Amino acid sequence: MNAAPKWFMPVAVLAVLWNLMGCVAFAGDLMLTADDVARLPPEQQAMYAARPAWAVLATGAAVVGGLLGSLGLALRKRWARPLLVVSLVGLVAQDIGMFGLTDAVRSVGPAPMIMQGLVLVIAIGLVLLARKAVHRGWIA
Repeated sequence: MNAAPKWFMPVAVLAVLWNLMGCVAFAGDLMLTADDVARLPPEQQAMYAARPAWAVLATGAAVVGGLLGSLGLALRKRWARPLLVVSLVGLVAQDIGMFGLTDAVRSVGPAPMIMQGLVLVIAIGLVLLARKAVHRGWIA
């Protein structure tokens, strides 16, 4: 295994923390009761009602794959790459379910799309980082 650059480990640790926040947010979403959803603004209620179950499962794959893949980067393990790819695929599927198949998100404004755009850029960056780390021998 080749020595990784000094920036690699801090980036991997930040990726773990980022994806841990995603897991916490997803867990919080799963724990919302019908009463909790009823207290949301009507636009957000519509967004919750419109999302397909498979998109929720895709979100789970995205956040769990991202967390485990980021842990793999921090541990310098080759298995990080396929897990980060699973995370990216889950994220794309989630976004299709959230933005591509429903009109509900249009009523809540641009914030969800901006946030998901940022999440997508980070997920792509982590897949590319893992690919580079494998090719350069930083992870094995």
